[in-house]
Formats: sequence, C-alpha cells, structure tokens
Amino acid sequence: RWFTHFYVVSVLWNGFLLICLFRAEFLGESLPSWIQDMHYALGRDSQSKDMGNEHFSALLVLLLLWLHSCRRLAECLWTSVFSSGVIHVVQYCFGLGYYIAVGSTVLCQVPTNVRNGKKLSVQICWYHIIGVMMYIWASLHQHRCLAILANLRKNRSGKVVSLSHSVPFGDWFESVSCPHYFAELLIYVSMAITLGIHNVTWWCVVMYVLFNQALAAVLCHEFYQKNFSSYPKHRKAFIPLVF
Repeated sequence: RWFTHFYVVSVLWNGFLLICLFRAEFLGESLPSWIQDMHYALGRDSQSKDMGNEHFSALLVLLLLWLHSCRRLAECLWTSVFSSGVIHVVQYCFGLGYYIAVGSTVLCQVPTNVRNGKKLSVQICWYHIIGVMMYIWASLHQHRCLAILANLRKNRSGKVVSLSHSVPFGDWFESVSCPHYFAELLIYVSMAITLGIHNVTWWCVVMYVLFNQALAAVLCHEFYQKNFSSYPKHRKAFIPLVF
C-alpha cells in the first residue's frame, strides 16, 4: 500500500512538468530557469536542432506517463486490496526518486529554448498512433489483472473477506503468473515507440523496467509454485511462452 505514495508524487510532479511543457510548446513560454539548469546539468544542449515531432512526442509521452500514474493511484486507492506486507526503506526512497527522475527524463528529450516563442506545430506520425494504441491495450489488461487479484479477497458483494493469497485465473493470468508486471513493461515499450523508437535514453528506462519487473515476477512465480501444489505448470513467470 505504500506504493500509493509513489503515484501521488508522480501525479503531482509529472503533472507539473506536463503543464510547464504544454505552456512552453503551445503558448511559446520559456521553461522555468531551474528546469533549464537541470537540462544543462544532464548534458542536454539547448541549441540543438529544432524538431517539431521530437517536441510533440515528448509532450505526448509525458501525458501518457501522467495518465498512467493517475490510473495506478486510483487503483491503489479504490481497486487493490493490500495485505500486511512491508517495503524496505531503501526501496521506498528509491521509488520516490524514480518517479521524479522518469518524468524529468522525458522532459530532457527536447531542448529547453529552441522554440524561441513559436507555438508547436502538431504532426501526428505512425509511431504516435501505434504507441498510443499499444499503451491503451496494455493499460486495459493491467487494470483487468489488478481487478482479478483484488477480487480474490472479496466476496460477491465486493466486501473484503480475506487477505490471504490465492491462485488467480482469467485474462493474461492463463499464460503467466504476473501479467500486471508484463503489462507494465509493455506500457513503457509503448512510450518508447511513441518517442519515435530510436530514443536510446528511453530504451535504457525500458531495460530497467524489464529487469525490475522480471525479478519481481520470478519471485512471485516461485511463491505460487511453493505454496500451491496444484499451480498450473504451463504458466510462465513473466512473458507468455518465453520466460
């Protein structure tokens, strides 16, 4: 349940960055000076060549990231049923820092002042459409899987009756033990596609999410196999038919 704090921070921080970038791109305003200083510190050249698609892609990805955080916050508050599990203080601090850094990473994909007062010219490309469609598809499945997990601890009237673990069935649970982790990976891949596929920085973020979610999935998979003797043997841990 302490993951809720991560999404509160993400909604507030990334929402603020989204507003700043929106005002800069559509209203021709400059980003705050401290954000420009952050760009310089991270090595982003403010005099880089102006590419309209690059600006719109970053704005779109920052919007998707903010919407993802809003949905996950809503699920933590009103969908998920948490047990008494705890989180290590180091992991907690790292999680807070991650959701601040990931939005800043998106913002740093575009120069800070190259628009020079000009408004953004929106040009929707094929990778924007594919990326957004994949994002919606993965988000819907992640929500369904989280709802399935929550319903395992509720009765038919929706009242929580147990905090114990049970074997989930339905949707992507038929193929893997942790489809919500797999969906998380797909969401970040969809953002990489939305950025134009070639963005190396964001693919590094995707690789981090891959290893992070894969580790968590393996631990959950081993827990299911250890505690439920009749656990479906055909299920993989993380990626259907692969891993």
